[in-house]
Amino acid sequence: MFQARPRKVRLLSIIGAVLLVAVFTVVAILLRNTPTGVYFYLSDQVAMAGIGVLIACGALMFGRPRVRADLEGVEVRNMLGSRRYAWQDIESVSFPDGSAWARLEFPDDEYVPVMAVQAIDGEHAVAAMRELRRLRREAETKTEATAETR
Repeated sequence: MFQARPRKVRLLSIIGAVLLVAVFTVVAILLRNTPTGVYFYLSDQVAMAGIGVLIACGALMFGRPRVRADLEGVEVRNMLGSRRYAWQDIESVSFPDGSAWARLEFPDDEYVPVMAVQAIDGEHAVAAMRELRRLRREAETKTEATAETR
């Protein structure tokens, strides 16, 4: 089984989430010491820190994408959902010029983005594309061999 995840975006999302929590926590601590005449209470401080945690969780979603592939098919998990596709349904695995990430091409000009294989990852993305294409070829050969034996 082959599995790939984005590297740089995942690292940046973790760093960003930590920074967001830190900034919102500092703001929450300093919230009571404002000379504006507004009264902030402990509940306001807790809410401010909680907002920072929620936004940080949103930032971590960018590191969630993953692709898993075997001879049966491909499971693509992007930011919000996960879905498995059989190789016989997929026409090709492509990485169009100028695109940020790879995609699975289907009949009728439909496609599914594979956000786990991102252009920013360079050689890691190239290796992932080679492996996905190799698995697709092997699955296609296996299907043809099965059809010939019938």
